[in-house]
Amino acid sequence: MRLREVLAGAAVTEWIAEAGIEVSGLAYDNRAVGPGDLYFCVRGQTADGHDFAPQAVEAGASALVVERPLSVEVAQAVVENARAAMAPAAATFFGDPTAELRLAGVTGTNGKTTTAFLVRHVMESAGTRTGLLGTVKRVVGGVSEDVERTTPEAIDLQRTFRRMLDMGDQACVMEVSSHALALHRTDRVRFAVAAFTNLTQDHLDFHGGMENYFASKRRLFKGPDRPPVAVVNVDDPYGERLARELGDGSELVTFSASGAQAELRADAVAFDASGARFRCLAAEGEFEVRLRLPGHFNVANALAALAIARALGVPLEAGTAAIASAERVPGRMEPVDEGQSFAVLVDYAHTPDSVENVLRAARRITDGRLIAVLGAGGDRDREKRPLMGGAAARLADIAIITSDNPRSEEPGAIIDEILEGTRGSDVAAEVEAEVDRRAAIARALSLAQPGDAVVIAGKGHEQGQEFEGGRKIPFDDRDVAREELRALKCTSENA
Repeated sequence: MRLREVLAGAAVTEWIAEAGIEVSGLAYDNRAVGPGDLYFCVRGQTADGHDFAPQAVEAGASALVVERPLSVEVAQAVVENARAAMAPAAATFFGDPTAELRLAGVTGTNGKTTTAFLVRHVMESAGTRTGLLGTVKRVVGGVSEDVERTTPEAIDLQRTFRRMLDMGDQACVMEVSSHALALHRTDRVRFAVAAFTNLTQDHLDFHGGMENYFASKRRLFKGPDRPPVAVVNVDDPYGERLARELGDGSELVTFSASGAQAELRADAVAFDASGARFRCLAAEGEFEVRLRLPGHFNVANALAALAIARALGVPLEAGTAAIASAERVPGRMEPVDEGQSFAVLVDYAHTPDSVENVLRAARRITDGRLIAVLGAGGDRDREKRPLMGGAAARLADIAIITSDNPRSEEPGAIIDEILEGTRGSDVAAEVEAEVDRRAAIARALSLAQPGDAVVIAGKGHEQGQEFEGGRKIPFDDRDVAREELRALKCTSENA
């Protein structure tokens, strides 16, 4: 494809030595450039792609997209924002795949992963081959693949959509992060339906405040590429606000897990150790729903999934029947069972709201004590740390504060900030600190008695722990819990 064709929608302000250049591929990382590729000089938080343009040219790049002219002997297209230019270029180069692929996007602070998994399960149960793009994994043509970020860069995203179509997928459900929306990764993506789960404090280090965070999420529902159907949780204050703003232009489908006035709402909600059950009330009638996932928040996720699947052509009656067989999502209230006499649950909860939701859900399914293990990530929103500690200290009987992914920060300093929230007058828990995450998990398990529940929060499905300088060591909360449970069993048998 010719360079001018690829960049037809990219608002080029100046062409330098362009003369009919052919483009054979797209790249934004100089290390991934191949012969004939168009290299986008994207500026990041720590590096500027313009500085790596000579290496890209040496690797065979036939042209560059730049924000300022460079002294290199290849064609250049000057744009205001190289990152923003990637999205329309990628959509054009890969043949606008979302014009054919029925695409659902799920955004929100919490619930994206579970909702996306549930949607895919319902769609597949209805006979529609459906891809998945999310935090835990990517599924293309029925094959699971590893992922590096929740929402890929625009080039990777459009390339993946093309692969989905080529491998037989008819639909796709994807998690849409606020970072991706703010950084133009999803520009020129055609969503058939978009859903908003909730908005609570997270990522304020990037967004600077809740209004900016909300504005990024809102981008999915507003603007020239707005989806024809919007699914919104009106139990959430920001969701209620979004629903009011979407009065025209999109078909609005509201849902409520609390029974509030909405198009889909839950009634007669009940929980037990095996999950949740409720009645889904809608214009089509009343449908009994059985869910293998515990927690009120998962009732909301199920309603969102049913509404999304309905927008993609699956009737509510079929959706509610299918959702009963959906498997648990990796790292989301995932049980670890080594024959112990108490429950162990691993969850990705890493925000104040999600910690509170998970602990409340765990409290509902245990008659014993609730023991919580949690930390907070380094180089991320510091304001949420005491709030997370406060949630654990209010809702658990024992809270053990430990490391998560400290990255470049001192683990002990992060723990101290979490502990600030555990000193309030409403704190009921016994609070301990243990900087070593494995030791903290072992400590929690050693304290558990028959009938108790241990919640290990923060990392969920993650399989590594990140330290200073990008160093990463293997660490999976689920595997560590299993190993420590076995060690406890051996100790008790030899006592």
